[in-house]
Amino acid sequence: MLQLARVVNGVITRNVESDGNVYVYVNPSEAERKYLAETFKLDEHTLNSALDPDEQGRMEFEPEHVAIIFKRPHNYSSEEEFVFRVTSAGLFLFQDKLIVILSESVPMFEGKAFTRISSLQELVLKIVYSSIAHFVGHLKVINAVSESLEDQINTSMQNKYLLDLFSLEKSLVYYLNAINSNSKLIERLKLSAAKIGFTAENIEFIDDLMIENSQCYEQASIYSNILASMMDARASIVSNNLNWLMKTLTIITIAIMLPTLVVSIFSMNVEFPGRTHPSMFWIVLFFATVSVFMVRIVWLWKRW
Repeated sequence: MLQLARVVNGVITRNVESDGNVYVYVNPSEAERKYLAETFKLDEHTLNSALDPDEQGRMEFEPEHVAIIFKRPHNYSSEEEFVFRVTSAGLFLFQDKLIVILSESVPMFEGKAFTRISSLQELVLKIVYSSIAHFVGHLKVINAVSESLEDQINTSMQNKYLLDLFSLEKSLVYYLNAINSNSKLIERLKLSAAKIGFTAENIEFIDDLMIENSQCYEQASIYSNILASMMDARASIVSNNLNWLMKTLTIITIAIMLPTLVVSIFSMNVEFPGRTHPSMFWIVLFFATVSVFMVRIVWLWKRW
């Protein structure tokens, strides 16, 4: 699916009809890929890399354009069961146009960063910046979800919430790899600034990108280390909660069995002293009650 936009006088206009200089292809079809390869001379391998979620971020110089592959968070779905995945995207920068290749539909050119665009080169940097901001937003969600799961684990006796934490830890591994890949890409952009045509202001913005991406990586690393280091403790909490439940049920079972034993003894079809006593029912009930209190006394004495 093709979406057109245009950068004119520092303003980006979306949904233009035919005179756009920014081409956004969302999950392009085979026909569209063939058109891109034949018309704009895009390398088919690089084009497929832009749609491959396992591809690492990189930059390649072609005769007529610069190909940039970067990592961005995958749109989260409730069906993923707390697994946050990453995907790839491609930017193909020409002298007079920019082609964006995405594997899924995402909001483009939104936010304060896109209110002022001086060139297509700056737009490339702003798109990479939006990916970093997207990672930071997902990390905040992951942290909030993990704290919620921790509260539920403290009272849970099931492995469900623990498995959800494992999924979050797995997601952070994906994020760390993707953010690190973007870090190497940003460094390459700075080293090739003159060749790409970045201005002095663009280079300053690249420095800001490096700082933002580094902070994003550190944040993801902290969350990952916390989840990994506390995972064994949380598993022990679930096991301890189950042990307490079994212990409580065992004590309740004993407390029920003793009065049952007393009543059963006096219910046997044999002769025993005082069987015909008029108050024997209350006597049996008294012994059964005493047995319950004996269990309670032992419970308190042993500090069960």
